[in-house]
Amino acid sequence: MTIKYIGSKRTLVPRIIDIATALPEVSTVCDLFTGTTRVAQGFKARGLFVVANDIATYSHELALASIEADRDQLDIERLQAWITMLNALPGYRGYYTKTFCEDSRYFMPFNGMRIDAIRDAIDGLPTTRHERAILLVTLMLAADRVDSTTGLQMAYLKQWAKRASNPLELRLPDLLAGPGKAVCEDANAFVEAGGTQNVDLTYVDPPYNQHSYFGNYHIWESLMRHDRPEVYGIAKKRVDTNANRSVFNSSVKFGDAFARLLTGIESRFILVSFNNEGYISQSDLIKLLEPKGYVQDVAVDFKRYVGAQIGIFNPSGEKVGKVSHLRNKEHLFLVGDEAAVKEALAPHAEQPEQLALAIG
Repeated sequence: MTIKYIGSKRTLVPRIIDIATALPEVSTVCDLFTGTTRVAQGFKARGLFVVANDIATYSHELALASIEADRDQLDIERLQAWITMLNALPGYRGYYTKTFCEDSRYFMPFNGMRIDAIRDAIDGLPTTRHERAILLVTLMLAADRVDSTTGLQMAYLKQWAKRASNPLELRLPDLLAGPGKAVCEDANAFVEAGGTQNVDLTYVDPPYNQHSYFGNYHIWESLMRHDRPEVYGIAKKRVDTNANRSVFNSSVKFGDAFARLLTGIESRFILVSFNNEGYISQSDLIKLLEPKGYVQDVAVDFKRYVGAQIGIFNPSGEKVGKVSHLRNKEHLFLVGDEAAVKEALAPHAEQPEQLALAIG
């Protein structure tokens, strides 16, 4: 249950989960920047109670559907009946068709019309909060399967992607059993309010460069909010995109914000995922972590996301981003009791891998 996403930890999830579950007496985890919830879902699937936090609306809906919703407490037949009904709706031209199919080329118009009809209909159904989130996520996943991008919504492809010609189809996603909690707060505010007091491990995967997730996935934000915002530019981004930039997207503000975040975390263990393209160096990050306990890290080599491999093109066919390098390193820093950290990381330190962390 996830969308194409830059910085996705798809191939790293097994390693992250193995490290967390190798630690002693870890049963609760907080994922502070949960994004697509891919890592949070991995934790939950291994039986951990997960608190999934992110300030983005689309991420919060994903967390409500995949982390807080308990499959065993849901009426699956009712959800499937609603999906069947929504799939049968005739499309009509509305905000999404005009904005993202006619004024831009993210979706073919016939799919945009379906998105308009289905999104309006979801709000008219007598759903619970979790049922509504599941239906919204089902629509987002369906739209993601027929878009025409490299996985970012900063631009769309000059020529239609082959998948864009497929008809949009809602499919009930795989749902996880067990409890969890979805939170939609600024990470620093959440930590400073004591959000990590009652968890055993905090997983931290912050934005680490200038690219704003709010801007990169503005269509999903608008689709979840359903607020039909004013847009600007060729990419048709929300006009409030710049106002919603994270402090972690600023090279000037990152260091202080990250230091404040780490200082406030109260869990026994901290696991930080950080890319070597980030604003601070490996050594500086270790210095920030050392006051919290013993620090050890493992590094994994991976391919950069597809847009960085081929270059980013605007709708006029002009390259707006050149290829500078094809591979990066992802570091996993584990902080806590020395003996526990060493034991948890021992199986991974001797296993150098080359992973393809493409979008998705």
